Amino acid sequence: MNPLQPSNEYAVLNSQDQETKQQTYAKIVKMLDLSVLETLEEQQAEVQIKELCQQLLNDVPRPLNVHAREKITQLIIDEILGLGPLETLLADPSISDILVNNHDNIFIERHGKLERVPVSFYDDKHLLNIIDRIVSRVGRRIDESSPMVDARLEDGSRINAIIPPLALDGPCLSIRRFTVEKLNAAQLIDYGTMSQDMGAFIKAIVLGKLNVLISGGTGSGKTTLLNILSGYIPEDERIITIEDSAELQLQQPHTVRLETRVANIEGKGEVKQRELVINSLRMRPDRIVVGEVRGAEAIDMLAAMNTGHEGSLTTLHANNPRDSLSRMENMVCMSGFDMPVVNIRSQIASAIDVVVQLQRHEDGKRRIVSIQEINGMEGDIITMSEIFKFERRGRDEDGNVLGGYKATGVIPNFNGHLQARGIVLPNSIYGADFELARL
Repeated sequence: MNPLQPSNEYAVLNSQDQETKQQTYAKIVKMLDLSVLETLEEQQAEVQIKELCQQLLNDVPRPLNVHAREKITQLIIDEILGLGPLETLLADPSISDILVNNHDNIFIERHGKLERVPVSFYDDKHLLNIIDRIVSRVGRRIDESSPMVDARLEDGSRINAIIPPLALDGPCLSIRRFTVEKLNAAQLIDYGTMSQDMGAFIKAIVLGKLNVLISGGTGSGKTTLLNILSGYIPEDERIITIEDSAELQLQQPHTVRLETRVANIEGKGEVKQRELVINSLRMRPDRIVVGEVRGAEAIDMLAAMNTGHEGSLTTLHANNPRDSLSRMENMVCMSGFDMPVVNIRSQIASAIDVVVQLQRHEDGKRRIVSIQEINGMEGDIITMSEIFKFERRGRDEDGNVLGGYKATGVIPNFNGHLQARGIVLPNSIYGADFELARL
């Protein structure tokens, strides 16, 4: 479907019903004492609004069928108690992202593809009120003096809002949904994200306590893969997770979850990832899992990996494995350490064992496109060996990416380390092809 042509899936009211809904909503707002309504339990408030809606709809001169009455009532309840037009989208578990470009231009991402939906706010003021309601629930504010907010909803979904004067076309809102369903490696293999051999390999490197860096672009599936890798950590190990927005769903009993904190309205109380990484080293961790490295905390993460915290996991944004190391290098420089570049690279080469590269292709599917071992240093260059890769062979008539997963034939240097720990992978894993005609 052309993303510019909105699907009618969410077009729930015709123009007449929409007008009735707006008129009824305006009357209810005048009749209800909203300050009193806020003190009631949600269920009680919902009953009151529902009864008032039914009374007002009985007075509408034109006939309304049962479906239209129920829908108008629900939309008004959403408007007063919830997030207005967004509630319909938030109720759909298949939607992974909600992108509000302005009050009447809303897109969603589903199954890796963007599509426009015929859902809209009345105007910019209406959208701004909903944004204000969202951010006030998490103790934040948004106005001209503070026109950007990054926060988390009660269900774990991440939201980012930016308003004029920074947003030229009106308030803009992005919601990254929190996935309740936890995927496993078998499902990723079924979805074509990786091959069976790759699945066995990534399990082995986690059990073998190798330090793993997951690299990829926005929406490529980094957190999903990090969740799966974290699930392989034995239950008798102490795990500390550090995230900007808590998304990891670890089931191990000995897990401590830490989350950064933004500054309050007075501009105080901010706690950055770097402070949490430094603090975690004093908490006797066996493994440290950092949701995403994006700044000066990189130097402390590398120090942790180099000083006995084997098997640590993290992610970062990068287009390929080589770029991920360059980004890590840049982030170490951001920490303010005056260290020669060759020393930084040496730290990276000794700390990280494996880089797993993810990519979201244009058919909407996410794939592991490369798994590489970091061998060490040659002069001032970090050397890497590719162990698995995705070989692309074009696209079919439906736009699906064609290709297959292939082992390069390289047996990693840490294979002996895995065997010493009792983790034996057959050499055929490193040399056998796993071909898929269509993924």
